[in-house]
Amino acid sequence: IDAIEAALGNRLAGTFTGCIEHTPIETVLKAAAAIRDSGADLVVTVGGGTHIDTVKAALIALAEDVRDVEGFRALKASADSDGNRVVPPIKNPPVRQIVVPTTLTGADFSDLAGVTDTEKRTKYLYTQPRIGGAAVLLDPALTVHTPEWLWLSTGIRAVDHAVETVCGQTPQPLADAGALHALRLLAAGLPETRRAPGDLAARQSCQLGVWMSCMGLNRVQYGASHGIGHLLGAVSGVPHGYTSCVMLPHVMRYNRVRTETRQTWIADALGRPGEDAADAVASLVAGLGLPSRLRDVDVSKDDFAAIAEGSLGTIFVRNNVRPIADATQIVDLLEAAW
Repeated sequence: IDAIEAALGNRLAGTFTGCIEHTPIETVLKAAAAIRDSGADLVVTVGGGTHIDTVKAALIALAEDVRDVEGFRALKASADSDGNRVVPPIKNPPVRQIVVPTTLTGADFSDLAGVTDTEKRTKYLYTQPRIGGAAVLLDPALTVHTPEWLWLSTGIRAVDHAVETVCGQTPQPLADAGALHALRLLAAGLPETRRAPGDLAARQSCQLGVWMSCMGLNRVQYGASHGIGHLLGAVSGVPHGYTSCVMLPHVMRYNRVRTETRQTWIADALGRPGEDAADAVASLVAGLGLPSRLRDVDVSKDDFAAIAEGSLGTIFVRNNVRPIADATQIVDLLEAAW
């Protein structure tokens, strides 16, 4: 960051370093105030999903000149009775962002921001076509500073994007192609970056895998792994990468009856033809030394009811390929993952 600031010289309007994991509303409003007060005409975002989503959400706050929590809550996306996304009209933001990602979350390729309401212990989605990156710069050299657990676990988050794209309610050929190639790149690249952290070619291969995994964004609705993951973050503070490590195989098993053929494609792409796809994902997680149980990421069973109730109302759970109509079904998944 010091080197970037030095390179910008007198073009640097200011630096905001107050991003907090899970993107609480209060931090979003602080970031918006910092951008507003600096007079900046462009934001360069260097970091992971927390940083990128903070800026996306801050641009929405700036667009609507919202400066308080209640006003910001009113701008969230929601789902109607049929599970369709309902988005309030939001003006174009006064500035754009250029994104330089240092993790593999995929936040860099979306116009969706996940924001936590700490008071209500839930997570909201915000969207507007111009809050995402006007450009994304994939520089593998920057990622060598990212902690290994964060790099690898967000890589599984990208696997989650790809899997839930292939197994979504409304599959699309272009999204299928991108997602399946993403799985090939990630299945090879993630273990290699763990074995040889300085291998920049392997790191860039993972970055390209993230890009391909996001071909389903706004084309295919993600499912319950994403929906439950959001609440695991909001209620129990679990990092997003870890939520995918733990929940994705269990959601895949739940959805297998509706996606059996497509899950064989996933196993093939992961280099494990003939294996159960959920087991193939679980093996990849284990091989990277990542956690695979809720107890391993400090989730208490006391939180299951809040996680289940909150998840049930998310757009993603509402659109899971195999319907989930009751919070007890989510509790069953949490019990299996615990």
